[in-house]
Amino acid sequence: MLLVAVVFVNQELSRGQDGVESFANGRVRLLRHARGIVEEDDLDLRWEAATGERVSEVVLLSRHTAVSNRPALTVHPIGVPHLREGDVPPQGGRPGWAALPNPRIGPWLRLLRRIAADRGLVPEFEITLEGTHHGPVTNRPTLFVEIGSTEEYWGRQDAAETVALLLWKGLGLGEEASVGNWHGNGEKVLLGIGGGHYAPRHMDIVMKDGVWVGHLLSGYSLPMEELKQTNGKNLADVGGMWKHSIKVSYEATKEAFPGGEVIAHIDQKSFKGWQKNAITSYLQELNIRVGKPNDFF
Repeated sequence: MLLVAVVFVNQELSRGQDGVESFANGRVRLLRHARGIVEEDDLDLRWEAATGERVSEVVLLSRHTAVSNRPALTVHPIGVPHLREGDVPPQGGRPGWAALPNPRIGPWLRLLRRIAADRGLVPEFEITLEGTHHGPVTNRPTLFVEIGSTEEYWGRQDAAETVALLLWKGLGLGEEASVGNWHGNGEKVLLGIGGGHYAPRHMDIVMKDGVWVGHLLSGYSLPMEELKQTNGKNLADVGGMWKHSIKVSYEATKEAFPGGEVIAHIDQKSFKGWQKNAITSYLQELNIRVGKPNDFF
């Protein structure tokens, strides 16, 4: 099985170039490419077609931007499941699509925090999850690791070394075993529903050892149309792409964690009552269990 890590390091290269440099270390291929990372759709399949090597998972390394400008190291799944067919994704992906989430997301977030703390980056840098967002389209289990949030921090050598050490340890390139290998056996997997982009209430659970992480649907990934009412009775179902977003994210998570039990964790305080009731009812319809924090340990 082949692991592929992709890094976009040279923004000055011509955007018309398709050339990709490859560096090998055992079963890992590190690629350096010219285009913006969210534009590299089907890179895993293109690599297989060009080399005959089957890709088992994808790790994408990128720069993170945030309005807070706070220094951060982030990990997250990708996809734009809330967009309708015909919408133009602002940051890549395919409308209505969610990638297979890489099972390493949870274990690597915890490993990243330990490495960052050991190297003195904490508390200056926030070590956090992000909700599911943007592209590119991939076909194998995928995660993003990002350095943020401004040019000042993108060039920080200590932050880059921390991410490099995460890859080294996480992929087992030294003498230690790799981190985050999924073995199934009925283990529980968190499907995050609601909350802000940095998933604070889901983070409280994920930072506990042994928790596996699938898709994380922030509030903006669950667009819900206001429910029409007459005399207190509902006249229409709740419209919007929220159902599709939940369904495809659940299906992708279930496929990425064969043999696991995918459990939804709802950020209760982020929804109005009618929204929470609609979501809970739909999860029941899909036979998705809703769990409390202790249900994941």
